[in-house]
Amino acid sequence: MNFPENLVEGRLLKRYKRFLADIRLDDGELVTAHCPNTGSMMGCQPDNARVWLSPATNPKRKLRYTWELVETAPGALACVNTGRPNAQARAAVEAGTIVALSGYGSVRPEVRYGEEKSRIDLHLSGHPELADAWVEVKNVTLCEDGVGYFPDAVTLRGQKHLRELMAQVRAGERAVLLFCVNHTGVAEVRPADHIDAAYGDLLRQAADAGVELMAWQADLVRDNNPSGSLALVRELPVVLES
Repeated sequence: MNFPENLVEGRLLKRYKRFLADIRLDDGELVTAHCPNTGSMMGCQPDNARVWLSPATNPKRKLRYTWELVETAPGALACVNTGRPNAQARAAVEAGTIVALSGYGSVRPEVRYGEEKSRIDLHLSGHPELADAWVEVKNVTLCEDGVGYFPDAVTLRGQKHLRELMAQVRAGERAVLLFCVNHTGVAEVRPADHIDAAYGDLLRQAADAGVELMAWQADLVRDNNPSGSLALVRELPVVLES
């Protein structure tokens, strides 16, 4: 899975109104790019950071570029486009990369389920031996000293998803929380107790109840080219000890 176009490099001036970012391109042009991220983006918007934008394919679109990558520290890249993780996860499942989720005949996105009226990111069915799997995908871009933390802000929605997953386990199904690690500096994933302690407590309850926790990381770089692969390539440990 690759970015659809060669990326354009620039420098971040500011992000504002959540969905907008002013960027100075390497040729000196000042542009406003779409920022496809509703979260806090903690740690992903350093002053004057190197960033990479994808050009819009629709000539009628108001904003010509979408913000995709940021260099959070020398040599460390994060993908800030939250439209990417679900597609990354689906591609990894369908390719058999995530062995624990292989063997299912059907992979469907955005299936309605649960008493709290949620949509699951991926519903896997048709395995010859295993129960259906309900897979919730979470994007990890907050990195502190090599640890990837989730969430990067208090998330009532994330807590709801954990409750829904636990209900699926009680119903005899598989329930999976898949952390899509889109930061090259991360070596392990932990709950961000210092940001949302309630989420951390509920995540541990979910794990005890049988919800499977997985973390897979994307390289984001191929041959030192930041317009390379988005594929999930390696499994990382999920550490719950506080």
